[in-house]
Amino acid sequence: MPKRVSYSLLDPWLSVPIKRQYPRLGIPARLPPELIVGCGHVAAVVGAAGFALSTRYAWGGALAALGVALNHTCDLLDGTHARATGQCRNGGELLDHFVDPLSFAYWVAGLAFSAGAYSAWAPWVGMAGVAVIYATAVLTNIRAKMIGEFTLARFGPTEFKTLLVLFAVMQVALVGGAADNPGTPARLAFWFVAVMSAAGFAQLNLSLWRAVRDVNAQGATAPDTTEWESSK
Repeated sequence: MPKRVSYSLLDPWLSVPIKRQYPRLGIPARLPPELIVGCGHVAAVVGAAGFALSTRYAWGGALAALGVALNHTCDLLDGTHARATGQCRNGGELLDHFVDPLSFAYWVAGLAFSAGAYSAWAPWVGMAGVAVIYATAVLTNIRAKMIGEFTLARFGPTEFKTLLVLFAVMQVALVGGAADNPGTPARLAFWFVAVMSAAGFAQLNLSLWRAVRDVNAQGATAPDTTEWESSK
């Protein structure tokens, strides 16, 4: 199994304290950790719907913030619960890694939808953000497979989710007081997605360069030189 190394700036302050509360939560030992993953995924969908409505209704931003926060909490507790109850399964880990980028994609899509009232470019910016999310996820997992180390960057999932929650809360305040300028929340949503997508693209390129360097220097196995075999 690849070892896990987090360089996250916020994990020691946000994620670790939540994990420490696990013994006090009273989660039934027989509860499958995959169910916690599923609950986190549902929370992500709820958050995306909130983002989509956040430029028109103040409760949309509140729903978005709640969905992202619950998703992050479930993402922290599923593995903790699996290890504490001896329910660690390859299928559970696969499911966890599969739904994580989906959650981010939902949120970016929801934000892009909400920004459509400001700019016709919003869907394109949203698609760029989704592409960056999936490219980063693929790169992270392939690198982990090749060098045996799963690494989270300094600005990783926890930092992105924190920004999303803060932005959602800001939208609540803006929508509630934007009667004189109702286009402000949609404009900010557009530029938030645009800036985050651009920053993600820059980080992706830096991560790609570092990943190529790392797998060349630290690859656990020799390069795969086998040919594809036809099933017929």
